[in-house]
Amino acid sequence: MIDVHACLVRGSVFLAGETIECIITFSNKGQSRNETLAWASAQVHCQCSVSDSKVKLPTPKSIQQDATGFPIDSVTSFTPNRGEMDLCLHHGEKGICVVSTTPKILVCDLMLAPGESKTYKYYETIPQDAPPSYKGQSVKYSYKVAIGTQRVSSPTRLLRVPFRVLVLYGLGDTFFMDPDDDYDTDNPFLEGERKPNSLLDQAVQVLTTITSRKSANTYNITNSRGTVARFCIFKSAYKLGEDIIATFDFSNCHVPCIQYSVTLQSEELITEECRRRPNQGVCISSYSKHQEFSIHVSKSHMILPIPLHIAPSFITDIVCLKWRLRFEFVTSKEPLPEQVIPADQSESATWQGPQNIGVETMVWNLPIKIMPTNPLHATSVSLLRAVTTMSV
Repeated sequence: MIDVHACLVRGSVFLAGETIECIITFSNKGQSRNETLAWASAQVHCQCSVSDSKVKLPTPKSIQQDATGFPIDSVTSFTPNRGEMDLCLHHGEKGICVVSTTPKILVCDLMLAPGESKTYKYYETIPQDAPPSYKGQSVKYSYKVAIGTQRVSSPTRLLRVPFRVLVLYGLGDTFFMDPDDDYDTDNPFLEGERKPNSLLDQAVQVLTTITSRKSANTYNITNSRGTVARFCIFKSAYKLGEDIIATFDFSNCHVPCIQYSVTLQSEELITEECRRRPNQGVCISSYSKHQEFSIHVSKSHMILPIPLHIAPSFITDIVCLKWRLRFEFVTSKEPLPEQVIPADQSESATWQGPQNIGVETMVWNLPIKIMPTNPLHATSVSLLRAVTTMSV
């Protein structure tokens, strides 16, 4: 028996355009005889699965496909949604493969003595135009490193190592220089060139520039009876894992606000070509929420965390994901009795609110941008296992 052990060196989260490094070890766990591995190959693929009741995938007429959705002439042992047949049935993955790299041969005709192990490294670059990892109500994109192998006189086996991909649009068009590089820019006759930063360093600089605080935006929130509140937010673009910080000013407002809530929501919109119904709406998902009573409050603030596991804003041929802040204000239809504040601060006063209040709810949506974050930060909370093992 041969054990196959695969490990992603840097973790389970990467940016599109980065290079994955996977260490693959083959070990003979037997104690009596040599074992021979006929071949082993690896590749990266992205599987897209959809809800059949909401999404229809366009099929090119020029390509003949089998029941799994793959071209008949291009089916190989790496087809992700083809299962394996051995002592028990292992079902393949559902959906279609939207990204598939060229398989790379790791080893051929490998003979292992009892207790012997051999280690190989697999490198692959994620395409920059690849979709991000995403799990929504209608569409799901999932990435895996597929390692196919076969022992002599045994069926083919497939080991899958899942990982997550974040996409930062326009990253390949950006060029940064390392400011710490020892290069005299004042002398144009010096030989040598400054080396550009790595893709990860460029991404961190781009994200820092886009999501930095520039100028605060203030909104006057009103209804038909007057001003409800003044809302101030310090920026409109955020990274995964950041906190959305904003303030509310209820002073000198005509409409009493009893309670307010702010919810971080995603909008999942299927493109017109892929909708099952012409009048199909947007799928809304809610995440973190901030709620507070604001009666007799002149100023308030909110802190709304952005989870690290969600997908940033993106668009593909099938789906478009956007983010927004949904505000709900519970306002009074009539003026509330004023609270009597004693002149002497040492005295106390009790305010008795009315038993019944006529209220109405006001809803307001504010679009925001959510960008990716440093993959090393996202790896710290990722539930994906960067290490996988199987026996062949």
